[in-house]
Amino acid sequence: MSRRTDLDLSDDQRFALMKLRRNVADLKLEDKYDDCFLLRWLGARNFDPKGAEDMLRASMKWREEWSINKDDGWKPPQVLVDYIPNGISGYDKEGSPVVIIPFAGFDVCGLLKAAAPKDMVRYLAQRVDEYLEIARQSSLKHGPKASQVTCIVDLTDFNLRQFTWRPAAELTINLLQMYEANYPEILKACFAINAPKVFAFAFNILKNILTGNTLSKFVIFKADPSKWKPALSNAIDRDQYPAFFGGEQKDDDGNPKCVTKINQGGKVPKELYLKNGKKSIQSDDMTIVNIKKGDKLYLKYTVTLPGCYLRWQFKTEDHDIKFGILATDLENIQTVKVPIKKVSCHEFEEIGVVECKYPGEYTVVFDNSYSFIRSKKLAYNIHVTQPLEEKTINAVDQVVDVEE
Repeated sequence: MSRRTDLDLSDDQRFALMKLRRNVADLKLEDKYDDCFLLRWLGARNFDPKGAEDMLRASMKWREEWSINKDDGWKPPQVLVDYIPNGISGYDKEGSPVVIIPFAGFDVCGLLKAAAPKDMVRYLAQRVDEYLEIARQSSLKHGPKASQVTCIVDLTDFNLRQFTWRPAAELTINLLQMYEANYPEILKACFAINAPKVFAFAFNILKNILTGNTLSKFVIFKADPSKWKPALSNAIDRDQYPAFFGGEQKDDDGNPKCVTKINQGGKVPKELYLKNGKKSIQSDDMTIVNIKKGDKLYLKYTVTLPGCYLRWQFKTEDHDIKFGILATDLENIQTVKVPIKKVSCHEFEEIGVVECKYPGEYTVVFDNSYSFIRSKKLAYNIHVTQPLEEKTINAVDQVVDVEE
């Protein structure tokens, strides 16, 4: 645990740092855990040394339990290395590393089917630690402001559907909680660009999990490059990020996304999925039914408000089934919301969400009419959720002004 002499602190803050440093001396922290590191924990607890100490000790215990950066020969599954989108393009104007996340390439469902959640947590923690070490090294040259990370998250083609699958949702929430508990005050700024309206769902979750300090670092732009490009160039010199985002960097072959630096992620091939044995479809929050051979099941849901969402989660035992959704408006005109087609929900749980733009009756169809010899055992959980609050939608739609 090393000391820094380049910190601009008030007398009270300097005293709190001295007290925290003394109180955690028994942890025998490595030199890389310097005063900038300790200040992150103090900042997360409003410079309360006792609160910062408790938070830091809990985090060190978490690192031990999860074997974070433990020298035990562990290597992350290659699928995580190849398919988790991330990378550093350069440094911002104050020397902080610039992390790029092309979020459309984050196939969380595929990754969960191809690797154990613990491996994913350990690998992501490892990557964050690597970025923080780069930031620490930069801060020795450029000063304490460089000890944080600037992030660009491209939300083009953001897909809400996969995050409605319970394992994906639980993992995402756990990762956010892990971030808040173990990586406080590491974010200098997060430019979330090309955000679609549906991102409001995710942002609503963020507001319930992340602290106000973290949320204040988010600058959210919809798909209007004339707004977000100047914001990026205001914080980062253009030769430090990809031309795809308005910078000047390109790969040797001219690729503006800089794929040699930034892992783009992508859809995980099914052949990389872990092989699971036969599992029971029994679940406490699901309705279990048997659909006879040659039969269909119709489930009707009445929507009274425009902008509601119909969410589904289902699986079958042993064999596939056809699934689709029909919508009938108040004038009794029927349209197809989701085409009826076969889904392999006996292999992996099927999840999804569709917006109900207009009031009416929405009919979920499970079709086993094509099967002449097999009945299908189906477990499902389907429900309608209310429209998003206007203030939540505005949080994403609104273009956040950045000071010149």
